Amino acid sequence: MAAAPATNRWTECQFVYACPVIAPRTVAAKIGLTAKSLKVLADTGVIAPMAPNKFVAVISSAVRWGSTPAAGYTASAVVRPERTAIIDELGTLTFREVNERTNAIANELNNAGIGPGDNVAVLCRNHRGFVDATVAISKLGANVLFLNTMFAGPQITEVCARERPVAMIYDEEFTELVAEASKDLKRYVAWHDGETASNGDPTLDELIARGSTESLKPPADPGRVVILTSGTTGTPKGANRPQPKSMLPVAALFERIPMRTERNVMIAAPMFHSWGLAHFIFGLALGSTLVLQRRFDPEAMLDAVEEHRCEVLAVVPVMLQRTMELPEATFSKRDVSSLQIIAASGSALPGPLATDVMDRLGDVLYNLYGSTEVAWATIANPEDLRAAPGTAGRAPMGTVVKLFDDEGNEVPHGQTGRIFVGNELQFEGYTGGGNKAFIDGLMSSGDVGHFDEGGRLFIDGRDDEMIVSGGENVFPREVEDCISHVPGVDEVAVLGVPDEKFGQRLRAFVVVHDGASVTDSVIRDCVKTNLASFKVPRDVIFVDELPRNATGKVLKRELAEYDEPQPA
Repeated sequence: MAAAPATNRWTECQFVYACPVIAPRTVAAKIGLTAKSLKVLADTGVIAPMAPNKFVAVISSAVRWGSTPAAGYTASAVVRPERTAIIDELGTLTFREVNERTNAIANELNNAGIGPGDNVAVLCRNHRGFVDATVAISKLGANVLFLNTMFAGPQITEVCARERPVAMIYDEEFTELVAEASKDLKRYVAWHDGETASNGDPTLDELIARGSTESLKPPADPGRVVILTSGTTGTPKGANRPQPKSMLPVAALFERIPMRTERNVMIAAPMFHSWGLAHFIFGLALGSTLVLQRRFDPEAMLDAVEEHRCEVLAVVPVMLQRTMELPEATFSKRDVSSLQIIAASGSALPGPLATDVMDRLGDVLYNLYGSTEVAWATIANPEDLRAAPGTAGRAPMGTVVKLFDDEGNEVPHGQTGRIFVGNELQFEGYTGGGNKAFIDGLMSSGDVGHFDEGGRLFIDGRDDEMIVSGGENVFPREVEDCISHVPGVDEVAVLGVPDEKFGQRLRAFVVVHDGASVTDSVIRDCVKTNLASFKVPRDVIFVDELPRNATGKVLKRELAEYDEPQPA
């Protein structure tokens, strides 16, 4: 076999040189981390020999556009122009088509006076319009503000008043919700059911039809991404997300979750939030085909996985819960054996659910723990989840996770402490001012947890959710995990409510399977048998469902307002 041309070997080495990583504290650590990152990127196929002309295009995109969505689609339009980039309800788009579409949109937005540094709000479900809007805004050097599709009108108005966007790109179904917030903004419709938007606003399709597909001049500074916090305990805050300074964050995740280039990836998790957006960004580096559906339906998701032979499925845990509730016959009718990775994040993954998923679909489940502010902290692979169901896993390379007490002292393994994280993708502060707490350069995640003997992290709860009942400290997560093992229990949430005698008492909200018979005494007996007596909930309330946000996190502020029915 003939040796590979020298130009290809030279190209590979140059591409390696063009992918810097952050500098650890010592030269030796830097060399080791760099070498490991490069090996991971080579294993995934991100680093690979390519024709000289394509190499020049990739490097040119990286130099001109930085680590942005603009760079990803500009480079892929050269490297893999006719590969399918997006599959949604409207059909398919190639990387070349996405690049041309986003050039046209960006040029038209620029003609309308939108430019570098401007804030542009995006309120879109998972479809091509989300990608078109995000990439076009990136090409302008503007800042993209992702709005939650489950927000009510007043929340949208409040966020926009604080963030001050100059334009809004939204799906037509949200017309009434954005009316007040966008009355003084430039407005564009991303998804519409008719040939044009019924409200008369220009559509992205119209911008694409008339816009120039010529490439734009890269801005002096890349735009920012503003992601809203979940708002599970209060008003959502805007979190400034920096553009990656290197390929280390991508390599770190790929080292724990073995993704590969040019695979079909279904993003069921909402793309406006950190986890869905992360898989969109990973897809840029990997040249992935993104399979998108506007609304989650467990059977439709399985149908799409089967039809498009998806190798990767990105979900939030509640989506897995809904999928596992489907009858066994539903699974037997569908071939989802193509799945090599089910990547879950966004909310707690109960241990029984993790085991159920792997028993049904194979050991392909990965669980990532992080937050909007710290990005990711730890990742549990299938081996971790089998050995310790419910674990959040271990820190990937380049990430440091430590636990501290209230005095700032590091706690030993097995003891609960506040979780602090250090990595390259920490947010840069809230847009309305303020930041998270820091200790030794590490940022608080806002949670508390403990490490087991194997070095795996477990999340015990929010650091502001600690319940003090009769002088004893209780974190809800431990009680929730215990109750979730009761046969017949689907979901559970525990919180503290005022109590005249104990200060606070524990209240458990429980959802059971259809047809299951579970009593409050069974719940209490389970907790009493497995945990300390002061962790037994005084109140057990059975509900049809738990209130959740779009990423599946339970809205405990709504449960706290629960008005217990009074006896007749």
